[in-house]
Amino acid sequence: MSRKEFTVAIAGATGAVGELIIQILEERNFPVREMRYLASSRSVGRKLLWRDKEIEVRELTKDAFGGVDIALFSAGGGRSKEFAAAAVEAGAVVVDNSSAFRMEPDIPLVVPEVNAEDIGDYTKRGIIANPNCTTIIMIMALKPLHDYGKIAAQVPQL
Repeated sequence: MSRKEFTVAIAGATGAVGELIIQILEERNFPVREMRYLASSRSVGRKLLWRDKEIEVRELTKDAFGGVDIALFSAGGGRSKEFAAAAVEAGAVVVDNSSAFRMEPDIPLVVPEVNAEDIGDYTKRGIIANPNCTTIIMIMALKPLHDYGKIAAQVPQL
């Protein structure tokens, strides 16, 4: 059986988080048919590696998402608000790593190890959000404790 491959765009590819996303996708052998690196005009033309192949960084624009299946955003909340809808309109599922959509009631807030089943709710707007980095770390530790037993506050008698 062949594994489906995806066209993946990384918005914010030249930033620290974008570069880490690239590294993790490579380490996990994510099935990528085509990789696109998107960033601000300052980074256009810069070359980043994808599986030993140099990929030239393109400018993050509203028309940069044609044919993209998955758009991973780590370019800041303003950029996510400006460009995520264009990615969804082009047919991509957006996974946003900024604060732009975290509090939106119709966008799932997902930590895969905790509530992966909520990923299916992305169909409402085509976007999946994730909590900030410290919250993800904390919830990873709290989820098993929550599953084990509820914590109840005890008020001391005075």
